[in-house]
Amino acid sequence: MNKLFTALIAKRIVATVSALLVVAIACAAGIWQLNRADSKIALATNLLARQQLPILSANAGPLTLEEASERRMIASGQYIPQAAIWLDNRPRPIPRAGSNTSQSGFYLMMPLQLAGRDEILWVNRGWAPRNNEDRELLPPVKTPGKAVTIEGIVFAHPGKVYALGEGKAPLDTGKPRIEQNFDLLAEGRLRGWVQSPFILREVDTANDDGLLREWAPLTTGVDRHYAYAFQWFALAVCGFLFWLITGLRQYRRQDMNGD
Repeated sequence: MNKLFTALIAKRIVATVSALLVVAIACAAGIWQLNRADSKIALATNLLARQQLPILSANAGPLTLEEASERRMIASGQYIPQAAIWLDNRPRPIPRAGSNTSQSGFYLMMPLQLAGRDEILWVNRGWAPRNNEDRELLPPVKTPGKAVTIEGIVFAHPGKVYALGEGKAPLDTGKPRIEQNFDLLAEGRLRGWVQSPFILREVDTANDDGLLREWAPLTTGVDRHYAYAFQWFALAVCGFLFWLITGLRQYRRQDMNGD
């Protein structure tokens, strides 16, 4: 036993330490992926539970983000299309059937002047595809010119993407605003508006306005996390087996040579 220990470990310190590092790093990465999957499942479960609560009304009175977050909400008012913001580099929420590639497009953020209240509610009206030939050619979207009543889910923001050197565009440039991310507080300061402290992501309706509102569930990507975890754990096993097999071969050669 001492001879085997010597052959596997004592005479292979560098190989043993390297194998331990590979196994430790791979196991940690695998556990991290499993935790990511568990977090998404927990978030989806919490979101589903909050959506079963009574529907809130944005017109009934001021609500905090904590009170309204992830709750269903209805809102009545009139859109302000000239202040719309198009969020770029947003993949189609649910890919086309049979397609494995994500389609790039925009989220249309538009302020809604709440009826009966001096308050603006920003609405994520939905997703529209981007013109691949002309980046600034926006998709045709219909905006009602009269009061509307919409329903959606409350979120703190519409989601963020990585961006470099973002700057705030001046008001009334005469061109549609295309941004990478949406800053609710900055928009309030920019226009001097009283705003709801959250955004409303509109749910899918029969409204044929050129926007897609088939939002992906929060559990999207869980299977991918499980697959990544399996790969990391497989790497850990392979690293251990490689260390063990090469050590046993070395031990056998030494035993045959009478060392």
